Amino acid sequence: MIKRYSREEISKIWELESKFSYYLRVELAVVEAYYRLGQIPKEAYEHILKTAKFSVFEIDEIEKTVNHDVIAFLTCVNNYVGEKYSGYIHKGLTSSDVIDTAFALQVKDSADIILKDLDTLLETLKTLAFKYKDTMCIGRSHGIGAEVITFGFKLLNWYDMFERAKYRLEHALSDILRGQISGPVGTYSNIEPEIETLTCEILGLKPAKISTQVIARDAHAAYISALSLIGCAIENVAVEIRHLQRWEVAEVEEGFKKGQKGSSAMPHKKNPISGENLSGLSRILRANSLAAMENITLWHERDISHSSVERVIFPDSNILTDYMLTRLNSTLENLVLKPQNMLKNIGKYGDIIFSQSCLLKLVDKGMTREAAYEIVQSEAMDAFNGVCHKENFKENMRNHLSDAEIEECFNYQKYLRNIDKIFKRFE
Repeated sequence: MIKRYSREEISKIWELESKFSYYLRVELAVVEAYYRLGQIPKEAYEHILKTAKFSVFEIDEIEKTVNHDVIAFLTCVNNYVGEKYSGYIHKGLTSSDVIDTAFALQVKDSADIILKDLDTLLETLKTLAFKYKDTMCIGRSHGIGAEVITFGFKLLNWYDMFERAKYRLEHALSDILRGQISGPVGTYSNIEPEIETLTCEILGLKPAKISTQVIARDAHAAYISALSLIGCAIENVAVEIRHLQRWEVAEVEEGFKKGQKGSSAMPHKKNPISGENLSGLSRILRANSLAAMENITLWHERDISHSSVERVIFPDSNILTDYMLTRLNSTLENLVLKPQNMLKNIGKYGDIIFSQSCLLKLVDKGMTREAAYEIVQSEAMDAFNGVCHKENFKENMRNHLSDAEIEECFNYQKYLRNIDKIFKRFE
């Protein structure tokens, strides 16, 4: 079983204590790069590694005066390191070198959790798809009964969708997991590109090919968009479950644990609360993707209009995506299927869903398609509307087809003859 992650784990990545821990990782990686290139004495490097630390409380107190979180952080760290060696910290850097590189590390650790969530969900969907491969239900278009499919086929479509969602996330990560150590406007005016290359290698990131004072925000927008598309996929499943749980359909329902209650007024109620919750949260992810796109345009080489936005949308979007994937997986694992109701819905109005099969049979017998369509449509609508008590389409079609032809046309299995071929694509 793939390890499950809690919301608390991903939330910690975005806490203030963690943010400054990522900052310190970047600063120490730069110090190590300088040392490995012979530009910092060994005793200074070892002293910095031993003494460099921070206190969130102390940073907060310093920031009240300097009104700059990175300067407050550096001042705090340098107070622990001491004057003798503090000059080696942040040497040739600008604040965004630290912020953007640390930000990439936060994204990386969050994405690791989300990718594991996706693997868990994919495993659940695939297992359920094969379990219900032959469980017949009605396929619908425009919300109206169309032809027979299987519930496993429906699940396999969801599996395919989440595979694409995972691919998009991985592709977005290849752009956003980049660091920059390039100085005030990205020209390496007081630091060499070799320091950036080695720092990123130490941190497990790729160096940005070019940066201004920040890494371009289109990569960040692509990442948030990938998360929002995961949310769209989640909502797709959630809305389908909500529709299928309606009393008029009643083919599936969310699990209902002992002691659970659905309404303060109506004891009979069992509501699709998980699906409704997920549908609502997906709206937040989509809204955040728009905010991320707005962040792409900055003044000249940099302004900080993106910063305040990212402090909201990145923690929220990553934490929400983790929560939503975990909750959807739990919903699917506890989903209750009602195969008898599925069969009942397939057979409504005397198997009206076999209309195309009857149409093709009449054409095969030599009738024009237009004439055959008119006959079948008339008999189908009579069955649907109960005209002259003709609620049974199959019986209506006996006026036009022999008993043998009726049995051939009204055969559920003919719709499923290629299901195995489709499933083989996912083995």
